Amino acid sequence: MAKEKREKDTVNIRAVGKFLRMPPDKVRIMARNVIGLQVQQALDLLRFSPNKSAALIYKVLHSASANASNNFEKNVDRMVVDKIFVDRGSMLKRYHPCAHGRAKPILKRTCHITVIINE
Repeated sequence: MAKEKREKDTVNIRAVGKFLRMPPDKVRIMARNVIGLQVQQALDLLRFSPNKSAALIYKVLHSASANASNNFEKNVDRMVVDKIFVDRGSMLKRYHPCAHGRAKPILKRTCHITVIINE
């Protein structure tokens, strides 16, 4: 019974953003800077960063902190960014006209961002 209580205390709180219009490798660069920081420090870092990827991660991290305070009644001041997963999403396939009647493919990549925060 004590083991079950410990598992309930260490709940991973997460939020997921799907099909975001940014290549995953560009988002991973910004995500590495945020892992291990407290939630408020990470939000401040992302808010004042000029990258588009920072704005996407900010939205998902803000959603995770709102989940922690509303759904799990946790204190956000003690929460830390535990993990950030940036996975590849589907690609929008477009074509650009080229010489001799050919067409070059243009792949517009998307990503899924999963943020896990913990105490």
